[in-house]
Amino acid sequence: MIRRLPIAVAALAGLFASGCVSFNHAPPKPGLTFVGSSPVVLPCHVLDNVVIIEAKWDKFGPYRFVLDTGSSVTLVSPELAKRYVWDASPASQVPEVRVRAAEGGSKLLSSVTLKKIQIGSARFQLVPALVYDCADLSAHFGVKIDGVLGFPLFRSVVLTLDYPHERIAIRARIPDDGLPGEAILFNNANKTPLISVRLGDREFAALIDSGSSEAIAINPAGISPRFSFGPVDGPSESTLAGDRPTRVGRLADVVHVGSFDLQSPVAEITDELSSLGGGVLRHFTVTFDQEDNEVFLQRDSAAPLSIPALRGTGLSFRKTPAYWKVTGVIAGSPADAGGVKPGDLVSRIDGEPVGSWDLPRYDRLVATAGRIEYTFIDGAQEAAKSLAVAELVP
Repeated sequence: MIRRLPIAVAALAGLFASGCVSFNHAPPKPGLTFVGSSPVVLPCHVLDNVVIIEAKWDKFGPYRFVLDTGSSVTLVSPELAKRYVWDASPASQVPEVRVRAAEGGSKLLSSVTLKKIQIGSARFQLVPALVYDCADLSAHFGVKIDGVLGFPLFRSVVLTLDYPHERIAIRARIPDDGLPGEAILFNNANKTPLISVRLGDREFAALIDSGSSEAIAINPAGISPRFSFGPVDGPSESTLAGDRPTRVGRLADVVHVGSFDLQSPVAEITDELSSLGGGVLRHFTVTFDQEDNEVFLQRDSAAPLSIPALRGTGLSFRKTPAYWKVTGVIAGSPADAGGVKPGDLVSRIDGEPVGSWDLPRYDRLVATAGRIEYTFIDGAQEAAKSLAVAELVP
């Protein structure tokens, strides 16, 4: 299942943000994996709470990949697929896989086997993948993205995502002296990173999803969560079936992840699997051991985690280097009061072209500013609107 690939700042639109890609067969396994006796440790970038790694193994690199533990497949760009396809069959003979969004709608993607993907000295050969145009992801993150590495790619290794120090590690096995942190077993035997989580006195399964920028998504079925605020309409998300609004609120109860507590976090309501995303994971060093079906969570502080208010002007965007297209306007928000409509195009933010605003910079603006000036393209002219930044979920 591909679930919740990157969502922009304050849950702005991203690719596959709320959809689920389903297959009628078991998740593919990597062909051959080679990791030496020493750990492979590489720096990574954490953008919008999502891990992005760089890998350079040929003259065409570096290649940049989103590392998504919530995905059961690996996606690669057409360029990378063409360069490293194992069997260059005629286009008419390339198998296609129909992927389906949870909200309906589907898309055919070509299926290929790659000769290799190499991350540092860790080499993965005969990698099954689907071919996907990563242009939207690249525009979203502001860097060229060449693919998405799904969880099964790391089935034969021990994978560590060290969010606080922005690095990853790949090991052949758990060290003899073990790993630091608290071990939590997967609650299934399918090598899927689902763990048991408690909301107050109720227990539910949650997917550990490094491909989501959100803190937590809750499926209310069977647990009937209580809210101290909301749920209310939230920013829109982009799926295979198109853009759709979300529902968000602040939970009234504590979420317990092992011995770690999330104090009444802001949560999104979902009709798919509940999940813990990068908004929570970024506080931890997270290590996955698929052989023993467990995950290790390590955090330097024992203090309960708090999730800040969801701030914004009420706008959701789909980004390109030249303009940001409004994909959603939250009813009752400053943007709604200012007359902004879906489909409007933003060319400047606080007087600067949108191409000057990468994710970290725009994040800081939304987190600290009292107002943001957006310049909209109005025919051949530009028109500026100053919108207040509000706490959409306090």
